[in-house]
Amino acid sequence: MKICFATYPGVTITAGGPFVKINDLKLSLEKKGVSVNLFNIWNANREIKEYDLFHIFGGNFAVYDLCRHLKVNNVKYVVNPIIFSRHSFGKIKLMLKTDKMLKKIVNGVRMDYGYTREICEWSSMVLPNTTDEAELIKEGLSINNDKVKVLYNGVSERFLNGDAELFKKKYNIDNFILTVGHLGSSRKNGLNLVKALTQINHPSVILGKISDTDEGLRIKEEIKNSSNIIHIDGVPNDSELLSSAYAACNTFVLPSWYETPGRAALEAGLAGAKIVITPYGGTKDYFKDMAEYVNPYSVDSIIEGILRTLNKPKEKKLSDYLRENYLWDKIADDTINIYKKVLSN
Repeated sequence: MKICFATYPGVTITAGGPFVKINDLKLSLEKKGVSVNLFNIWNANREIKEYDLFHIFGGNFAVYDLCRHLKVNNVKYVVNPIIFSRHSFGKIKLMLKTDKMLKKIVNGVRMDYGYTREICEWSSMVLPNTTDEAELIKEGLSINNDKVKVLYNGVSERFLNGDAELFKKKYNIDNFILTVGHLGSSRKNGLNLVKALTQINHPSVILGKISDTDEGLRIKEEIKNSSNIIHIDGVPNDSELLSSAYAACNTFVLPSWYETPGRAALEAGLAGAKIVITPYGGTKDYFKDMAEYVNPYSVDSIIEGILRTLNKPKEKKLSDYLRENYLWDKIADDTINIYKKVLSN
């Protein structure tokens, strides 16, 4: 089985969740004997038909042209759209009708949902990360139920055994609140998070880059004026320091507008941290009743959720659940079964 992974070009710049997912899934599939290559645009004309199947990560404008060419050349692909919306299904359908009209009337004027729907329609199978995302694809984008299959995100086993002392000794901090990720983009809701942390009398660590966007600059100013927040630029996902931070923290917080489901929260939960997270995007598929869900639109809700969690003892229930259900080894098996089903049709 020869598979090609492809995604939007910016994934290597942000090096966020999709980047980590692509690399970890690739490694896990290769351990099981699957040949996986990363798409190279400069060799596409020669190689595009050499693969049994393409696996597309992201269902947006940045991969639209590639998916169109795969369709035209009769090359099968599956797609993990990585999308979520707070819009009602009815509103999404209305926007898609408008997109269809605009496409006919005004050349070059499109809506994001229109691109995503066509990418999903052309695919052999659509692989959302959560049941909420699956419902959006089926009910909002009107994609046939039979071609939508939830393929859950995985988490690396290395986060089970982080050495908490590494982070504690390096930064002289213990029992802290932690968030990991790239702040400054609106989806991560970094400003509300930092406003909440400044009002909690407890040491906090933000581990990740902060962009120089308008929101990012406001976040930096809030941190500068705080007395309890340490900001540390991001470290590579395979760094022992990241595993150590997860193991050392008391509570991990990710109150984004939505997450599908939040790669860093999976890693922290596997390491044994208590989790405070957004309820939007399908996070409850993964964290069930073992996390504290907060309203990302309310700073007070974020504060209250963190305080409730800080007062709870650490336990292994969530870590054990994630280990049993979401390690990459299991997700790789699920992925191979999907590939086989697509290729047999």
